[in-house]
Amino acid sequence: MKTSKVKLKHQIWLIFFFSIVIFTVMEIYFFHSFSNLTQKRAATYGNQMIEQTRRKIDTVFNDIRVSTGIAVNSKLIQEFSVEVDDYKRAFDSGPYALDLMEYMRSFNSYVNGIVINDIKGRRLHSLDSASGDIFFINPYDTFIQKYKDDPLLREQGMFTTILKDERTGTEQFFYIAPIVENIGGIYYSQITGYCTVMVNMDKLQGLVENTEFTQSSTLYILNNRDEVIASTNSSARGTLFREVLSMDKESLLNGVKATIDGEEILVQVKGLEQADGWRVVSMIPVHELTADMAPMRKVSIIVGIGIILTMLVIGSFFMNSLMRPLMGLVMDMKRVGRRDMGFRIKVRFTNEVGLLARDINRMMDEMDEMARDMFGTQARLYESELSQKQAEFSALQSQINPHFLYNTLNCISSIGLEYGSREIAQITYCMSKIFRYSIKKDNLVQIREEVDCIQAYMKIILIRYENKFSMELDVEERLLSMKTPKMILQPIVENSVYHGLERMDEGGRLLVTGRMDAHGDVCFCITDTGKGMEPEVLAALQTKLSMEYPVRASDEQPAQGIGLKNIHHRLQMLFGEGYGLTVESRFGHGTTVTVKIPQLVNDRDTIEEFRQSEGK
Repeated sequence: MKTSKVKLKHQIWLIFFFSIVIFTVMEIYFFHSFSNLTQKRAATYGNQMIEQTRRKIDTVFNDIRVSTGIAVNSKLIQEFSVEVDDYKRAFDSGPYALDLMEYMRSFNSYVNGIVINDIKGRRLHSLDSASGDIFFINPYDTFIQKYKDDPLLREQGMFTTILKDERTGTEQFFYIAPIVENIGGIYYSQITGYCTVMVNMDKLQGLVENTEFTQSSTLYILNNRDEVIASTNSSARGTLFREVLSMDKESLLNGVKATIDGEEILVQVKGLEQADGWRVVSMIPVHELTADMAPMRKVSIIVGIGIILTMLVIGSFFMNSLMRPLMGLVMDMKRVGRRDMGFRIKVRFTNEVGLLARDINRMMDEMDEMARDMFGTQARLYESELSQKQAEFSALQSQINPHFLYNTLNCISSIGLEYGSREIAQITYCMSKIFRYSIKKDNLVQIREEVDCIQAYMKIILIRYENKFSMELDVEERLLSMKTPKMILQPIVENSVYHGLERMDEGGRLLVTGRMDAHGDVCFCITDTGKGMEPEVLAALQTKLSMEYPVRASDEQPAQGIGLKNIHHRLQMLFGEGYGLTVESRFGHGTTVTVKIPQLVNDRDTIEEFRQSEGK
């Protein structure tokens, strides 16, 4: 729907409506942006809390790695793992190794127990009695063996997954490192045993319990199998939200929203540096991040409703004060539009609408006076212009035929002097045919008649120049029954011969074609391969064709320019500016003249009907 078809009062109401909509959208956008900013700040704070927890856990794991590395690289520990003599093991290397293990366990509160096994199955241990029994149950041996068989264990120690004691229901995980003999014995650079450290999970649990920063947020420490090692949610065990944690690492680091159990949760993840595949995960309900925005939401809604009501009141007042005088002016203008010539607009107000009414009344008085003057002169002006056009048309048409007759008679005279009577008879016949056609009283003829005239002229020219050049005529069959103004093509063909091909020694070619273009108009092209026009001559000719009215030929003006110009302006006077001649030429290559006329199909089509259909 175009705005120009909508009433003014409706347009004003639309402006107010769109203003309210835009204001509402801006308020929603502002609230949404502020909410996102709050969530981002909370996510940044949560990221910092996770980073602190990650650093603490990495520090604990690093201490375990370092102390275990010191133990497995100790000379006496290695001697204990390869010693064959049980006496030396019991009274020499054994006590030292046990003292070292006791020191490690007492120094690091995150270690519950340490066990050293050599490759012969002998064992030395330092245990916390409350949790050390797990080392002596069959599931432990099966559980730890798969890590001993892992070829990657030789390169670095490994933190294991969770081992659950079915008897007590407790869960434990371990750090295992190989003992590689490097003291120069027969087992040099070979694995001679393993050191297994039991990590205190209760201490890890206490490490994460104090990192909670919203009421319902949860923090998890996950191993490489997504098993919960420690959490603020004490009941969390097993696999945790694997589909969420499988997302892109960078996205999880910046925070990803996920719907879990019908609640929107912000999930953040950081990986541990000291344990491959282990992660620290925080899960924060989104509604808790924006809880402090509730008062602001209420205030913004109240303010928005107040502004909208104010805009409606202002809009109603504006409509009442503006539209009443304006509608009165519109009603009076409708009466004027019904041609009530004596009626004048009532001045109801003294504001700008009243001034506009006075100006309209004054303008209507002036228009009445101007109309009376115009009616008096219009008839005289029309008659004068019609007479002038008719005189110009007659003058233009009369300039074409005498020029052709003059050239043709000279041709007949020249051939009669040079050849016998047979050629003269043929030329005379063609000439009489052309002459009869030229003196027909009809302004519109069939294109077939115009083509016959050109063919007769071509016969004359071919006899005159002894077939020095070729001439072809190619007009579509469907055009022959259509109408055209008389004698518009023959003068152009004559120009092509006398100004293009006549000065060539031999090999020239003239082609006349007739086609219908994409717009349904009839186009004739007269193309010769003569000498063409120099650029300045072509420019001068095109300038003449672009003039509004033809001028009388002077002695200095060439006949070619006058003939083409007369035909061009004749067609434009008949059919309008969209029709006429166009000329293209290259010096030394030839010239093409294109004639464009409208499609006139049958005897009922007249120039007046064409002008009416075109709005001319």
